[in-house]
Amino acid sequence: MSHDVYAVGNALVDIQAQVNDELLARLAFEKGIMTLVDDERQAGVLSHFDLPSLHRCAGGSAANTVAAIADFGGQAAFVGKIGDDETGEFFLKDLRALGVTIDVAPLTGAPTGTCAVLITEDAERTMLTNLGASSQLSAEDIDEAAIATAKYIYIEGYLFTGESTKAAAYRAIELAKKNDVKIAFTASDPFLVNMIRDEIWELIRGPVDLFFCNEEEAMSLTGLTDPVACANKIHESAENVAMTLGPNGSILMHGGDAIPIEGVSVKAIDTTGAGDMYAGGVLYGITNGLSWKQSGHLASHAAARVVGQLGARLATPFTNDEVRQLTNV
Repeated sequence: MSHDVYAVGNALVDIQAQVNDELLARLAFEKGIMTLVDDERQAGVLSHFDLPSLHRCAGGSAANTVAAIADFGGQAAFVGKIGDDETGEFFLKDLRALGVTIDVAPLTGAPTGTCAVLITEDAERTMLTNLGASSQLSAEDIDEAAIATAKYIYIEGYLFTGESTKAAAYRAIELAKKNDVKIAFTASDPFLVNMIRDEIWELIRGPVDLFFCNEEEAMSLTGLTDPVACANKIHESAENVAMTLGPNGSILMHGGDAIPIEGVSVKAIDTTGAGDMYAGGVLYGITNGLSWKQSGHLASHAAARVVGQLGARLATPFTNDEVRQLTNV
């Protein structure tokens, strides 16, 4: 089966739970921030809840993006490591229900990665992330046959924080080049850019065909402060650039041209997954016959819709008619 996009990323299940301040204080986590926790600590937190009854969805940056591609009607595949547990089974079922191809061997002895989102009555979100089995994704998990039939591979930058996951990313890049498949890479987070800036430049100057970033990441990467100057600087090395500007829209760089994409006015409720959704819209568009401007327009509206709700997965996916209307620009 051919795919528009084959994505490589951390396989995490997002788990949302309503909690009171007393429980949060008892768990001793700082309210409103994200904390990395080990297997034992996360298991202790989740033991307070009946997991199957909570709101859950397959998450992680690249998984959110392929879910978006599938929602638009595209063909997507994902590889990420899960544990041999109920949470891992849920991850597989959730993505497969969207039509995403995912065929990974569960890892025995490690729990499936989770991101527990503890929501208090004041709408503050305290996130506890445990990478679990996802941190053990390896080069051996990358499927050359699946890559060879894709138009793009999509690599999330978070993979570069671990040696095994980094090796998996480079293996996917190697196989994509071998099979003339285009390579998209997302910076993922400003902290990552600060940590591996030189390596990201090597990727941009080398195998990467499409680079995704936000304004803060671009500034960190280039040392410049003007968004247009940042985009131009990156485009000197990267064939294509997609840079988001929050409520101010985005800039696409293609063929030496800057393509400004308008922002979409929306009351922001939760910015989780906005960049992932934007990447999904762009990748769906350029692999399904849309122009770069059309793809950016669709992506901008998709990102706005996800910002206007809770969670990184669209509660109300775009209909075919909506996609046609949005791309008639």
